Amino acid sequence: MAQARISAKANEGRFCRSSSMADRSSRLLESLDQLELRVEALREAATAVEQEKEVLLEMIHSIQNSQDMRQISDGEREELNLTANRLMGRTLTVEVSVETIRNPQQQESLKQATKVIDEVVSKFLDDLGNAKSHLMSLYSACSSEVPAGPVDQKFQSIVIGCALEDQKKIKRRLETLLRNIENSDRAIKLLEHSKGAASKTLLQNTESKFN
Repeated sequence: MAQARISAKANEGRFCRSSSMADRSSRLLESLDQLELRVEALREAATAVEQEKEVLLEMIHSIQNSQDMRQISDGEREELNLTANRLMGRTLTVEVSVETIRNPQQQESLKQATKVIDEVVSKFLDDLGNAKSHLMSLYSACSSEVPAGPVDQKFQSIVIGCALEDQKKIKRRLETLLRNIENSDRAIKLLEHSKGAASKTLLQNTESKFN
């Protein structure tokens, strides 16, 4: 009887310890789950800051190269460029880096996708129109919506092999390049229009002198 009571107490102690360990393990797991949510939120916030930095630099650069900047006095342009350079310098002081975890296959896919885009960019000066069409087909390959134009199927298969975060970055880079081309086209057209208007005015003034 005494031995039975001792065995019962020993078993009860083991049960309490097992129950306590299970509770502790459950609490630790719950804490880690909550921390995982916060880690993902941190990465998303850092990525948002990274994107905002890119947008700000692009906007500052766009202002510096805008047609309006060419149509003001040299003194005003110099003053505005100083302000723009100051803002760009302050923006560049913000350092944010979100590393993407990739397996070897994803690393190789990213390398191939980057190479394709870089090759198109290198042809900008030679044939801007063709480069723009090519970029559009690359961008369509990254879109989840039904594309309005042709899709580069080979590039699409490469992008699918990239990590999800890299897919988003590739799409953002293509969007930025297309915007830059659009801005360049607009600036060239405005410049040609200004030259045409100036030539017409000069011709009219010349004719009026002889009339």
